[in-house]
Order: sequence, then structure tokens, then C-alpha cells
Amino acid sequence: MKELPKGWKWVRLGDVSDNVLKVKKFEKKKGNFIYLDIGSINNKTHKLISHKEYDWTQAPSRAQQIIRVGDILFSTVRTYLKNTAKVDNPIYNDQIASTGFAVIRPLKERVVDKYIFYYSISNIFVESLNKLQTGSSYPAVRDSDVFNQMIPICEIAEQRRITDKIEELFSELDEGIENLKKAQAQLKIFRQAVLKYAFEGRLTNKNVKDGELPEGWKWVKVNDISNKITDGEHLRPNIIDDGIPFLSAKDVRDHDVVFDECLYISKEDSIKFRKRCNPEKGDILIVSRGATVGRSCIVKSTQVFCLLGSVILIKPKVCVEALYLSYLMKSPFILNKLILLSGSTAQQAIYLRDIKNILVPICPKEEQIRIVNEIESRLSVCDSIEKEITQGLNQSEHLRQSILKQAFGGRL
Repeated sequence: MKELPKGWKWVRLGDVSDNVLKVKKFEKKKGNFIYLDIGSINNKTHKLISHKEYDWTQAPSRAQQIIRVGDILFSTVRTYLKNTAKVDNPIYNDQIASTGFAVIRPLKERVVDKYIFYYSISNIFVESLNKLQTGSSYPAVRDSDVFNQMIPICEIAEQRRITDKIEELFSELDEGIENLKKAQAQLKIFRQAVLKYAFEGRLTNKNVKDGELPEGWKWVKVNDISNKITDGEHLRPNIIDDGIPFLSAKDVRDHDVVFDECLYISKEDSIKFRKRCNPEKGDILIVSRGATVGRSCIVKSTQVFCLLGSVILIKPKVCVEALYLSYLMKSPFILNKLILLSGSTAQQAIYLRDIKNILVPICPKEEQIRIVNEIESRLSVCDSIEKEITQGLNQSEHLRQSILKQAFGGRL
């Protein structure tokens, strides 16, 4: 084991944890109780965000562990997901947790509960347990594996100082993350403002009157500027391990299609499907149903692929710059129309007839090209800032773990 600072020592977690009482089936009485399971935890914030209530007569078989404030609930299933939280809310005193948790109850005379909690979410602790998981479809460790872990312990006063320092640094980190997220939201607003101005004609024309199009512009139906509007296959074909990519709504992203997790069909099926729906570079794809309804992209890939029925295909006529139409479909005016057309039911859907009849603003092709250039010059700046923000957010977890590593090495 790693050498510790003077005055520290390695101890078995079970030796600094108290026993947790369990409810046996024959002891269960009538009445209601609060139940916490893995779904109760947000594994990003490591907080309890919800609970369930049951009558004892309908209690889940896993409802056995009596918990208290100060307990740490550590999920023994898929430990790498870090479904871990500390019980802080007094409403959970003497309530019930799932046996899917190892309930760690720190001995107050030897350890500070927050100290143990922060150690339990550290990579040092979790990665040692990841190696002990058994089972392929339901990888898990035993409670005994958790309690047999060795942890570094110092004097109580030092533990309190360390946890105070961790919380101070985490608070500063959280503030930074919140600022990055605010900047991300502001970028989204700016993007939408650029597109709004672009298709009102304000990026290429001066003195545009509210509610009116600039001279030379007109309203046309999408059908009138398209060579083809159709959708993908409505019946799922035979899926094979390798072949022609068969893309669905999940494979349509904001900037292009992706092939990372797509399905595959035979070449024979693809030839048959592409007679009706043949996506190609420069076409516009729109998600027509599901959680991402209305999302669209221009096809940049030259790879041959087919589409499932959850995606609509638009082939622009030569009078329309494909990128102009692509950005137009992402503008707030059109996007809001698409979402409105999809309805608000659980089965949101955009139909071909609706797409065909949407009115869009069109200007001469030379001006379309100028508009695309104006949009991209502005959005390229957004993309650079967005990339930096994303990198910052991705690094935040590494920083958090670095703080914990320093803390439990006695270097805070």
C-alpha cells in the first residue's frame, strides 16, 4: 500500500463502520415507508434526488436496510457508475434502502462521515472495486468487498480540516462549471439570433421593416424548392452485422450524420430502399419523430446509406443553396414551426405533407451564398468558444478527482 504521511494509517473500512439493521420479512408491519434505490441517486452530483413510497404489504423484496442521516449509500452494481450518495435529509431517518446498496455507517468516534463519503466517490476507492466485479450482464461486488477496502485515516480534527478544504475547492469548481454552462446557454441564444436575423434578410440588407421581406425575396413552399421530399423505411428490415449503414433519428446530429452506433442491412435491401429514399451529400435530413423531433442536418458524407422512417429526406433544387436551406431549417422561425406541427403528445411526429407545405423565405441564389458566408463567419467564432467550454466542462471531473487524490494523500 502507498506510504502515508506521518500520523496516518491504513484501516479496513469495515473496522470504522457500524452495523446496519435489516428488516426481516416476518417483521414487516402495516403502514407506509420511504424507499431509496439506485434510481434515487444523481450520480453526477452524488445527491439523493427522489424516493418512492410503499405500503409494507407491497414492499419490494430488496427493501430491507434501515438507514439514518449520515449513512453513505454505495451502489454495489456497476460500481463504475458511481451511484453513491450521503443521506442528509432527516426525512430518511429510519426509512428503508435497497439491498443493492452497501450502507456505510461511519463510526463517529473514529471517522467523519463526510470524509468517508468523499473517499467513497474517489477514483482510488471505486477503481479498486471495479476490478472485483463479477457477472457480465449485471456486474456487481459484494458488501464484503466494499467493507474490506483499505482506507487512509488521520486524526478526527485533520479529517474535518480536509473535508472543509474539499468542500471549499469543490464550491469554487462548481461555480466555475456554472459559469461555463451559462456561457454555453448564451452561445445558443446568440446562434439563434444570428439565424433569425439572417432569414429576416438583416445580414445582407439595410433598413428591413419588421414583418416584411427585403426586395427580391419571396415566400415559397418547401415542396416548390425541392426535387424530392420523402422519408425512410417504415418496416424494419433484416439487420446484419456488417453491410450498408441503416440510419435512424439517433444518427442524425446537428452537423452531419454519424455511423458510430448504426444498424446495417444487406446490399440487396439497400438497393431496393434507395429507389424511393436515396440520401446523398448535400441533402437535408430532418428527424420526424421522437425526443429529437425537428433536429436537422445537411449530409456531408459521401458514404452510401439508407434511412429508417423516423427521418425525412429533402433534396433541394438547383435554385436553392443546400447550406442556405439547412441553416433555414435550424432557424427559430422554422424550428418552432416543425415542433408545433409535431404536436405535444407522447408520439410526436412531423408528416411529409406538413413539411411540403411549410412556407419559407427565399432570395436570389447569389444572396443565399452571401447569407451562408455571413452566418458561418459568425458561427465559426461560436464553435471555437463552444469547443473551449466543452473542454473546460470535461476537465472539471478530472479536477475534482485530482482534489480528492491530493486530499487523501495528505497534500491539501
